[in-house]
Amino acid sequence: MRTVKVYPESWPLHTPFVIARGSRSEAAVVVVELEEQGIRVQGESTPYGRYGETEGSVLAQIAPLIAALQQGMSRAELQQALPAGAARNAIDSALWQLEAQLSGRSLWQLTAASAPARVETAQTVTIDLPQMMASSALALWENGARLLKIKLDNHLIAERLVAIRAAVPEATLLVDANESWHGEGLAERCQLLADLNIAMLEQPLPAGEDAALETFIHPLPICADESCHTRDSLPALRGRYEMVNIKLDKTGGLTEALALADAAQAQGFSLMLGCMLCTSRAIRAALPLAPRVRFADLDGPTWLAVDADPALDFHGGRIQL
Repeated sequence: MRTVKVYPESWPLHTPFVIARGSRSEAAVVVVELEEQGIRVQGESTPYGRYGETEGSVLAQIAPLIAALQQGMSRAELQQALPAGAARNAIDSALWQLEAQLSGRSLWQLTAASAPARVETAQTVTIDLPQMMASSALALWENGARLLKIKLDNHLIAERLVAIRAAVPEATLLVDANESWHGEGLAERCQLLADLNIAMLEQPLPAGEDAALETFIHPLPICADESCHTRDSLPALRGRYEMVNIKLDKTGGLTEALALADAAQAQGFSLMLGCMLCTSRAIRAALPLAPRVRFADLDGPTWLAVDADPALDFHGGRIQL
């Protein structure tokens, strides 16, 4: 019989994380801890207010499943017991790890993924005055990061991007507007980004209001984040997006994330792999998807004042494996 523990944790950030939706100073996560045959594992998720989640709501979703988990609930059973979201992710991640350790195989082996020596990850530049963002981008570049993700809201778009591009002319830049733009003038903004050699634009319009993406030829790839959660999201994305951002907290764990990746690629979408503010536990659970994606954005733990142990080795925009 398994032992099951579920609890919240709070991890302070070393620097405020500022996006169009607001500022955060800590990563609030929920941990599911399973122990079986002397093996103890932890799965982690980040409840996200944008999707109506709180620590309390996630804990409440998990509580009715504790008895079933103690009796040996499988990942397949879990998919039917909970909807996609942070609660299912915490359990799914723990079950994957438990299966790996009980079988003596790695997560890479269980998912038939080839483990690379390193994974390049975007490093995030959060919202600030244009010159402050340019300075942050330059500092990341000088530390070895070559892939930068620029957070924007609906203000000073040209000023911020021009300053950043001047500071790091050779960097690969991704832009994430976090649903803060509007359909009016969108084509012109996309052309500005293309002229500045921005590699990809992520979720410019609010989910459910992205029909405007159908009205013009995109001069750069546009990636669905808030508009894409599971395989069920894909039909509405065709003709609007070229990429999808897969996050375990949206899919409800690696089980659905792998299925989403398969379905998205079969339908012609490129892949991005993202994360919430989290510890290395959450990133480790997502890594088997990394070899399949065009861009990985897995720098959540680099914002923490202290990471969970054992921490992944982040250095110069890369995760050393």
